[in-house]
Amino acid sequence: MIFVTVGSELPFDRLVRVVDQWAGENRRTDVFAQIAETSLKPSFIAYKQFLEPAEFSERLAAASVIVSHAGMGTILSALRSEKPILVMPRRATLREVRNEHQLATAERLAAMGRITVALDETELRATLDRIGELKPKEKISPYAGPELVAALRDFIAQR
Repeated sequence: MIFVTVGSELPFDRLVRVVDQWAGENRRTDVFAQIAETSLKPSFIAYKQFLEPAEFSERLAAASVIVSHAGMGTILSALRSEKPILVMPRRATLREVRNEHQLATAERLAAMGRITVALDETELRATLDRIGELKPKEKISPYAGPELVAALRDFIAQR
């Protein structure tokens, strides 16, 4: 199953529209999306506007791949679960978010080899066409690493 999520704060119709069209063209019946509050009504994919945390966790666990905005909560959840994640960042220039923090997040994590990024609809569609080739990245721990803990301890001790 492909699990699409746009987070709970804002709709991301540009991402959902491309995935819905792609699913229809490819007769994919294994796509479920969490689409937030929007007037968009997908035609080819199952969806809900919002998911309770337990259902979100169930959908994530059942998914073979995640398609998402560049929200850190979703990215971290996918990495902790060893799920491949395809991210399309919201763009401030398109008034989808207030600033370009999602673009910066996506670029940095892609450079680290942690996520696959589609910067626009064309790249998203092309990557969806090879979705079965996406592989899980190295699993991350839900806990801070020893270097971060030590740095925080040093910082606090200096105060």
